[in-house]
Amino acid sequence: MSDTNSVKKGGEVISTTTSPISPELPPGRKGFGGFIDSFKPIDWNEIDPNLSDVEKANILAAKSPLQRNLKNRHLQMIAIGGSIGTGLFVGSGGALATGGPASLLIAWMLTGIMMYSTVQALGELAVAFPISGSFVQYNTRFISSPWGFTMTWNYVMGWVVTLPLELVAASMTIKFWDTKTNPCAWVTIFYVAISAINFFGVRGYGEAEFMMSLVKVLAIIGFIILGIVLVCGGGPEGGYLGGKYWHDPGAFSYGFKGLCSVFVTAGFSFSGTELCGLAAAETENPSKNLPKATKQVFWRITLFYIVSLTLIGLLVPYNEPRLLNGTSSADATASPFVIAIKNGGIKGLPSVFNVVIMIAILSVGNSCVYASSRSILSLAEQGFGPKWFGYVDREGRPLVGIAITVAFGALCYLAAYKDEDTVFTWMLSLSGLSAFFTWAGINACHLRFRAALKAQGRSTDELTFTAQTGVIGSWFGIILITLVLIAQFWVALWPVGGDPPDAEAFFETWLCLPVIIVFYIFWMVYKKEYRPFRRAVDIDIDTGRREVDLELVKHEIAEEKARLATKPFYYRVYNWWC
Repeated sequence: MSDTNSVKKGGEVISTTTSPISPELPPGRKGFGGFIDSFKPIDWNEIDPNLSDVEKANILAAKSPLQRNLKNRHLQMIAIGGSIGTGLFVGSGGALATGGPASLLIAWMLTGIMMYSTVQALGELAVAFPISGSFVQYNTRFISSPWGFTMTWNYVMGWVVTLPLELVAASMTIKFWDTKTNPCAWVTIFYVAISAINFFGVRGYGEAEFMMSLVKVLAIIGFIILGIVLVCGGGPEGGYLGGKYWHDPGAFSYGFKGLCSVFVTAGFSFSGTELCGLAAAETENPSKNLPKATKQVFWRITLFYIVSLTLIGLLVPYNEPRLLNGTSSADATASPFVIAIKNGGIKGLPSVFNVVIMIAILSVGNSCVYASSRSILSLAEQGFGPKWFGYVDREGRPLVGIAITVAFGALCYLAAYKDEDTVFTWMLSLSGLSAFFTWAGINACHLRFRAALKAQGRSTDELTFTAQTGVIGSWFGIILITLVLIAQFWVALWPVGGDPPDAEAFFETWLCLPVIIVFYIFWMVYKKEYRPFRRAVDIDIDTGRREVDLELVKHEIAEEKARLATKPFYYRVYNWWC
């Protein structure tokens, strides 16, 4: 079974690709035989060998061998709760201690605006080009092959090394109730569960993420209601608090340097926000569902991050000793949410929040397998890795990508190693700042796409969805990310608290940078491509486009605008934000 994607410009077909969406199993094979056949490779059509590497990659991405089994509710919940994890529940505690409540809000608000702009830019690209592998392929299409090679491998490594860390962290949360059982026993249970979920395909990932995100969202909403009650003095202990802790001990801790140190934690808490763009190729109707999902980011930032962190700053002073007593990023005792509940004199809820933290960790582990497996597929499509990386079975599962990620996940058994902290620290350093480079790449791709449209005499009138923040948002994203990286360099070299420079501590934060530089130089020399950007007039903005007839698309967009113009003001406002 196949379909044909062709883009017309002025009535002329300028690119055509055939995409096997869901090939049928051989006739007569049902039941267990059909199940076995489902693991057989999908049938690819031959690609013209005379095409350039970039043209081949664009066509392979447009074939979309992955199944479009994610529904609107999956994408919405991934967008709303997908990245809510230990960065918010636990990491915010350390950020509060080093920066103070004012720094907490400033860093999360600026990072949130940057992320909203980034996801909007990604949404515009993903609706126009819902490619089969990871969105990191946009770096190759719109910037350059060396940058695409670097960012794809950077994204793969970032997720692959995170999986064993999350599995170990999840097992450590069990110590809240059970200190006798060997952690490796729980690691095994979580390892098998996450692996099995992803072998069920994208639907398995979507359903699991939907349920786990729902739990996280309900927990945040519940905490916000409880937090308001506690601030107003409605708890069993503590009395009325108001803005007490903003005056004593104060709004800022360690001044400007403390503020700079908080940005990385804020960025870490937003990791995974881009997953709604990654899932575009596996969504039923990306042109309709993805714009809605990207708009939900605003509500998540406002309601879940800003409101909850405002309450944290009112409920917990930054000099609270328990904030820095955590043994890991999953230690619920160091969570400001748990501390706030305990300070309010409420019993039982700390255990509930520990369950939420464990679910959040498993959610990140689930996303690790999904994101890295699709990115490994993209490596094969772009010629950045072995061809067998691109093995996709008849159910649309990138089996080799899943298998590689699961294999790396077995490093979780290093939890039994006596020097596990050292090993995991250096593993984490590989992915520590990688998300910032990924987000910078997304914004840069959006700017190059808009430049290509302009240089080729085209306009945004042919796009079914345009970023609400426009190119201004993408420029803001790049500038803020650059400033954050500069600030982090300063803080890593001269840490908060006046400690002397330490080379080991510096590279624990910045190890990903030399790795990125080595990857870039290697591919640049190997491919002899020394131009940092493709010329705007040479960028391919047609292959893989979901729209078949651009003139028809323009007509439909005009009709939709005319329809909205007849609606009441409140409806237009709702449509803009939701």
